[in-house]
Amino acid sequence: MDTWKPVARIADISPDTGTLRVMHEGDAVCLYKLPDEICATQDRCPHGNASLADGYLEDGTIECPLHQGVFDIRTGKPQCPPVTTDLRRYEVRVEADTVYLKAQTP
Repeated sequence: MDTWKPVARIADISPDTGTLRVMHEGDAVCLYKLPDEICATQDRCPHGNASLADGYLEDGTIECPLHQGVFDIRTGKPQCPPVTTDLRRYEVRVEADTVYLKAQTP
């Protein structure tokens, strides 16, 4: 049986940045609001340990604020140097205005 946990409301996600840092089962997770979906990955960049919630979200990618590495937030895959490690992704479900998360295999 799948376990889903509420972590935020859609309205909590910044309208300016499109991101929100939340805690889920002891892990920092970044939520991303796209026009047609909500995505979630680990919040910390695996290269520079910066918070991706402070990064620049554009066209389904997040740019790390520290070294400008870019990740695809739907797949977690790095898009350009200096980042080379995939982000851990989280399965997202939205009901009404509540965002729920379930951990996925990295």
